[in-house]
Amino acid sequence: MTPVILLAEAQKSAEVTDWPARIGWLIGLALFVALIYWLMREGWKWRGTLQGDLPELPSAPEQPGEARLTMSGRYHGSTTAGQWLDRIVAHGLGTRSRAELTLTDSGLEVVRPGATDFFVPTAALRGARLDKGIAGKVLTEGGLLVVTWALGDRLIDSGFRSDHAAEHNEWADTLNQMTNDTEGAR
Repeated sequence: MTPVILLAEAQKSAEVTDWPARIGWLIGLALFVALIYWLMREGWKWRGTLQGDLPELPSAPEQPGEARLTMSGRYHGSTTAGQWLDRIVAHGLGTRSRAELTLTDSGLEVVRPGATDFFVPTAALRGARLDKGIAGKVLTEGGLLVVTWALGDRLIDSGFRSDHAAEHNEWADTLNQMTNDTEGAR
């Protein structure tokens, strides 16, 4: 054979893709990802079942009083107090969302569009602090307002981040002052 014919035969490309094997791998990967998401969903539901002993969330009074402070921001979740990885998912407390907070003499009202609103009576407030993280959300030091409150016999930490982080100090100071006043009245 001539060198030109040999060169032409050498440049023929081999079949690159084995389509049945590739499609099989893609289907297998899709099924694996679907299984992982299903297991995560079941774990979330199981956690909610374990926390079924929590009492219902209090609702806001009809006349809560004049607002002492208001804040727009994000609700990042609630955990068992002191255990920042033990997320509370019962009663919708595990759902992250936008939040509008209003602090009155009656308590703390948390309005969450697209999620369950809740109210923390003044008597249930236990304190507030600035922190850097709560279940699945880590920020810079002092970037999160964590409010500790009682629901039944369980203490809960709820994490909020204001759209204006400079508000956090005022909120923590005011909430702590309210809890000190409430403890003195008991």
